[in-house]
Amino acid sequence: MLSIIKSMSIMGINGYIVHVEVDISNGLPSFDIVGLGDTEVKESRDRVRAAIKNSGLEFPIKKITVNLAPADIKKEGTAFDLPIAIGILSCTEQIKAIPDNTVFLGELSLDGSVRTVKGILPMAIAAKENKIKFMVLPDSNANEAAVVKDISVYPVKSLCEVVKFINGESIIEPVKVDISGYFKKTHYDIDFSEVVGQENVKRAFEIAAAGGHNLAMVGPPGSGKTMLARRFPTILPDMTLEEALEVTKIHSIAGTLPDNISLITNRVFRAPHHTISTVSLIGGGRYPKPGEVSLAHYGVLFLDELPEFRKDALEVLRQPLEDEFVTITRVNATYTYPSKFMLITAMNPCPCGYYGDETHECKCTPNEIRRYQNKISGPLLDRIDLHVEVSPVLKDKYFEDEGNVETSEQIRERVSMARKIQLQRYYGTGIYFNSQLKNNMIKKYCKIDVKTTEMVKNFFDRLGLSARGFNKILKVSRTIADLEGCKNIKYEHVAEALQYRNLNNKYWNR
Repeated sequence: MLSIIKSMSIMGINGYIVHVEVDISNGLPSFDIVGLGDTEVKESRDRVRAAIKNSGLEFPIKKITVNLAPADIKKEGTAFDLPIAIGILSCTEQIKAIPDNTVFLGELSLDGSVRTVKGILPMAIAAKENKIKFMVLPDSNANEAAVVKDISVYPVKSLCEVVKFINGESIIEPVKVDISGYFKKTHYDIDFSEVVGQENVKRAFEIAAAGGHNLAMVGPPGSGKTMLARRFPTILPDMTLEEALEVTKIHSIAGTLPDNISLITNRVFRAPHHTISTVSLIGGGRYPKPGEVSLAHYGVLFLDELPEFRKDALEVLRQPLEDEFVTITRVNATYTYPSKFMLITAMNPCPCGYYGDETHECKCTPNEIRRYQNKISGPLLDRIDLHVEVSPVLKDKYFEDEGNVETSEQIRERVSMARKIQLQRYYGTGIYFNSQLKNNMIKKYCKIDVKTTEMVKNFFDRLGLSARGFNKILKVSRTIADLEGCKNIKYEHVAEALQYRNLNNKYWNR
């Protein structure tokens, strides 16, 4: 006897329909799963067999063949346990009839309980696109799937509960989620008002947030680089529903979705340790998964102690910084993960950390300093829009009255206004903020007058600017003008933008 159950799987960040075909026939007892499943899928045989028996149901001692169609696509994960069990019970007529237009997902424990699976949100979105009306899945995943409208999500805790529900012996109410409740005013436990001094760095952070620019900080130990970076998300604009769904999809697939959170509505801040591998940073692996650059999508990737990272790991950042996506190719498939993140980096100027510091003596030799700074390649630095020096805060600054220090909320208001200006300006072009401007769009949106052009020409050779570096300056100038509400870029806007490339001469004079 044959039964076909609808389930789903993931490819990249998108879900697709999988038909779980179960055939039971006479012959030597066996249980085979075909259809290009990985080890986790193959192991479902033992989980399904034990779950059916321990649920008080009958497991057939016959030849069982399970096919996961389409059979030419690699499948992984444990979400096929429940549909395979339902298919077997349907073939043995322990289930009366499988509901039409219904998808089943869930991992089975040996006692028959249904456990959490990864990637539910992208599967739910794909189910809606394929006109699926009902989803039966683990109770712990229900809220995540219910974020998607027009799908009835039925939460279950055990295989017995599913059987009774299908046979009409019990009623399960579909889960409903009010998305508007997730988008409340964001509250942060940290704030820029807690940072003493560093007004020039705060200004650079405001520009970076307003235009989506990357930023590099250089300064001695204890100057506040990490403290500033961790407060950067507090001045970023609130996420839209589309951004929240896309970010949640990535974290759902990676299995990093926080407990009891169905939708990520705050900007993500990722700060991997400098011992991270290239695969963990960029994504990939035997069974490809999103890396840190994708987990930081629409958020912040902070690399502290930048020269301590492996050189090959840093170099692979160049492509996602430029293209805003990562493509991983394997024999069976090609996976593409989005990576629209803002890169914030921090580093000491030398191994001891005090090169150029007026209050401490640097003990490093010129060769040691050069070797340390050369760990950061020119092409990577060229892709970072703002370079800012972070100086130690003088002790007298700690005892001054800081009553007039701006809060993160005040800065975020200006950033949000600048972002709105950019959204209106680039409406219909696929560009959302200034750092995304393509080279062929810069002449149209970043025009400068003759006087300003002459100034830039004078600094071109002095700063060792490349064509990309020059374009970065124009983009930053456009952002500075937007923060001031100016339609046109002025001389002073470009002059300020040029200041954020001066560190090339001091620390990376190549």
